[in-house]
Amino acid sequence: MAAADKGKAPTSTRTLWKGAISFGLVHIPVGLYSATANSGIDFDWLDKRSMEPVGYKRVNKATGKEVAAADIVRGVAFEEGRYVVLSPEEIAAAFPKTTQTIEIETFIDADEIPFVYLERPYYTAPLKRGEKVYALLREALRKSNKVGIAKVVIQSKQHLAVLIPCGRALILNLLRWGGEIRSFEQLDLPPQDTKAAGIKEAELAMAMQLIDDMTQTWNADQFRNSFAEEIHKLVETKATAGEITQVAKVAETERAPAGAEVLDLTALLKRSLAGKPPPRPTRAKAAPAPPAAKSAAPQKPASKPAAKTSPRKSASAKEAQQTARRRAAP
Repeated sequence: MAAADKGKAPTSTRTLWKGAISFGLVHIPVGLYSATANSGIDFDWLDKRSMEPVGYKRVNKATGKEVAAADIVRGVAFEEGRYVVLSPEEIAAAFPKTTQTIEIETFIDADEIPFVYLERPYYTAPLKRGEKVYALLREALRKSNKVGIAKVVIQSKQHLAVLIPCGRALILNLLRWGGEIRSFEQLDLPPQDTKAAGIKEAELAMAMQLIDDMTQTWNADQFRNSFAEEIHKLVETKATAGEITQVAKVAETERAPAGAEVLDLTALLKRSLAGKPPPRPTRAKAAPAPPAAKSAAPQKPASKPAAKTSPRKSASAKEAQQTARRRAAP
């Protein structure tokens, strides 16, 4: 393993997309694979009173009340405070035609694309005995110092991309579209001419000497996410010391237009009365339901309109119902 490969994230062999690279009459079957791994930290929200997951809800920003999925439409701001509402059919009709082709439209010099346009890299790999043509395109691009500018549709979204030879791979790097990069012309930037910028020759020479002294071969392993590494070490240390908190598992349920939270509350009450131990921790992806009652007698299912609002988590079913009544009051 080369020094530059040490410490890299493991290769992803899960195919994200299957299709072909196409230019002229050449057709190269390829698969698309993730070239990056997120080194950030995902902090989950927990209710400190009950150690249950806290999630997100669709809330009307004016009333503060939760909105059922069936009552949500999509709108695009046209003017201040005025929106144009689009139907699902209109939005679907505007989607680009789904193709399984990385259609190369032109080739350009490799150093012509400003770094600011590069967005997200993917590896490509040949499929169905396409190795020879894949290698042919890769080596032709390398020897000519060219890259291919292409359009590709991934998950119903059209992207501009550049196909770049890199080692034994052809990398598909998604690009930002023309018009998405803001101009810097209105910024107060010094002129490029050294004299106009007030730079002396001696100053420039010393700056270039300093850059030369600090120049070294690129090694990505020298630049790691130190915050993430420190957090992982801290988590491992505290876990080894037994500082682990059990988090209740909240079942993921589909949002219903009405009465959904009555069903959620009933299910949680039944779980508490059954006296089952809390499940193992998990990340909650859906909005959490109200917590179970810890030591309360069975309550009658809520049947008033207050059940349509979202009560705050509480330590007992009685408190949950009282909160629901207060929020339902005008």
